[in-house]
Order: sequence, then structure tokens, then C-alpha cells
Amino acid sequence: MASRIDHEALFIATPSPYLVLGPDLVIIDVNRAYLDATGRTREDLLGRHVFSAFPDNPADPGADGVQNLNASLRRVLTSRKQDTMALQKYDIPVMGQPGVFEERWWSPVNTPVLDRDGQVLYIIHRVEDLTAFVKAHQATAPSGPPVNRHLKETEALEAELYVRARELQRLNEELRQAHTREREVAVTLQEAMLHAPDLAHHAHDVAVRYLPATGSLNVCGDWYDVVDISPDCLALAVGDVIGHGLQAAAVMGMLRSALSAAVRALERPAQALEVLGLYARSVEGALGTTAAQTLVDSRSLLITYSIAGHPPPVLVHPGHGCLLLDGATDPPLGARPQHVPRPQASLSYRPGDTLVLYTDGLIERRGEDIDTGLRRLTDVIVECDRLDTEDFADTILERLDVAGGGRDDIALVVARL
Repeated sequence: MASRIDHEALFIATPSPYLVLGPDLVIIDVNRAYLDATGRTREDLLGRHVFSAFPDNPADPGADGVQNLNASLRRVLTSRKQDTMALQKYDIPVMGQPGVFEERWWSPVNTPVLDRDGQVLYIIHRVEDLTAFVKAHQATAPSGPPVNRHLKETEALEAELYVRARELQRLNEELRQAHTREREVAVTLQEAMLHAPDLAHHAHDVAVRYLPATGSLNVCGDWYDVVDISPDCLALAVGDVIGHGLQAAAVMGMLRSALSAAVRALERPAQALEVLGLYARSVEGALGTTAAQTLVDSRSLLITYSIAGHPPPVLVHPGHGCLLLDGATDPPLGARPQHVPRPQASLSYRPGDTLVLYTDGLIERRGEDIDTGLRRLTDVIVECDRLDTEDFADTILERLDVAGGGRDDIALVVARL
């Protein structure tokens, strides 16, 4: 029965006014109720940018409808979540009377429509026209019959609700700005710690990338590290701290430094992760961190590795497919109540092979299991196996549609062996 429903007819007949926008904020569709509410036709609106169709009233110096709606739509594009706005005064142009605007009050809700990868395909802009309600209760005339007490109390309550709604909108905006400032500080701290590796012997063979999450959450917990142990030995690591913001960035910095020092002193990846696990027990917010530590020895042509709850690195043989380094996996840091030696494995490689380490933000997508993301990654890696490391890294990000960032942080290391 559901398959025979005419959804287009339902949309057109829906009594609430709806406008459908693309990610570029161009009007894609509109229902009859919206046309009735604004006095427009479909030809007036389709294909136009929403703020070209509905600019601010130039005669109102306090007009902030465009600013507020734009901020809400940008939040939807960034967070991919619904955004409910406070009551808005947003005057609209009167058709056939250039320069003339009609006072209007709206209650808007902006809702994203996501594709299978969680990206915003459309934004549904739903409004309710409250102009008549607001005008009826703005003020009573200075002369005329007295208004009964009940009506006065009702008007006072409605006025108070309106004032509180506007105050809530202001406080929410201040909170968003504070959160944005914290995010900017955390990203700056993260980037300062994740400086380009100082490699005397492998500088031309390694590409690194760090992309903070595009939304406000899940930012600044991922890291990478690349260490020249000797002319013939290179250590590569990635990790992911649970949490977000400045705290996650601080914990990330401590764990990254500890693991980098441990692998320099111990060389064996399993021992380095054991030391990191013991250290993590003394750092608030560090438990549950995942990490992958590898050691590449160009004399023996061996990769030795150990993994703490992290997605497996990938070794690609040009023209011969790729392998997942999943033979030495163990739970995240602090997952076991007692210290247990961590596993370690080795495999041989051929000169010209490429090793790829990454964090889960590169492969995880909402609504699918991690194996699907791994298959998608390995398919892309196989196609990139003959590119130089910089192009290799950029192509992975582009092909997985995260070149501009994803829902989570992404750390990526590509090393030509």
C-alpha cells in the first residue's frame, strides 16, 4: 500500500508551508501552502537563491531575518541536524510593488534530508505564519473601551513568552559562538602538536593529513606520529582519543608524546603500546583510546605492528591488491582491569609497497558496519597504488568524499616503503 502513495501530491497538498532548498540554498521545490502564505507562484521562486527571493526589508534598519535564517541553514548544513528558530520578524516584498515590503512574523524549522553517506541533499524549510497573531496582541489602542483583565493577562503572558524566546535565541547564539571559539582553540592546539614530521631519511616517502570534523562535535582526539628510529627503521602510528574539544586535544597530546617516546626507547610496537596503556591509566579521559603502532625495517623488509582496538592499517602491493594488518589486534587502552602483554605480528613487504594508517573517521558512515567502510577504503587504495604519496593521500580523501572533512576527525598516514 505504501508503495502506491503519491508523495509528490502529498507534499503539494500539505497544509503547512514548505520550501525545499539545495545545499547551495537555491529553491528546488515549494508546496501550495507556502505559495499561498507568501503570495508567490512557483515560477517566482524555483531556481532562485532564497535570499534573492526574500531579502531583508531595506526600510527596516533592525531587520535581521536574512542573518538569522542564514545562520540556521548553515548550522543544518554543518551539523546535519534539525534547527528550530525562535519567532522571526521577516518582512517579504509585495508582488507588483517594487520596494514595498509587508510586515510578517514566522515560526521556522529547518530540517536536513541526508543521502546514504550522511551528507545533506536538501533542506526542508517549514514555516508557520504568525503575523495575525502577533499583530493582534502587540498593543491595545490608547483610547477606546477598556480591555478586560483576562485579555490583558493573556497579552502580557504572550508578550513575556515572545521576549523569552528572543532571549533564548540570543543565549543560544552566544553559546554557539563560545563553542566555536573553543573548537578553534582546540584545532589550533591540535595542528601545533601535529606538525609535519621531521624525517631525515624518509621525508619524500611519507604524506600525512589531519582533518578536523566539520561539525562542532568529535573534534581534536585523533593523531598521527612518524618517527625516524634509524636510517633503516621508521615508526608510524595513529590514534584516537574518546571525547572532543580542548580536553580531547590535551589528552591526545600527552598520549602521542608518550607513545612517541616509548617506541624510540623500546622499538617493539607491542611494548610501546603496553607502556602507553599503563600511562593512560593515570590520565583522565585517556581510557578507551585506540592506537595502531607499526615499525618498518628496510633492511629485513619487515613490518612489525601491534594494534589497540584500532582499525587495521593497509599494505598495498602495486598491481597485486592489498592486505589488512589485523594479525595483532587487542582491546583499546585500559579495557582490561589487569595488565596483559599485547600481541605483535610481522609481515614482509616489497620495495615500492605502500602502507596506509588512518583513524575511523575515514571509513565509518552512519547506518553501515565498519566492514563496508573497510572494503570501500581498500577498493580506493588499490586504484591509487602507483601515485606518489601526496597524491595518494589526497585521492583517498577525495574518493571517500571527506576532502573537506567528515563527521569525525580524520588522521591519515601514507608511506611508500
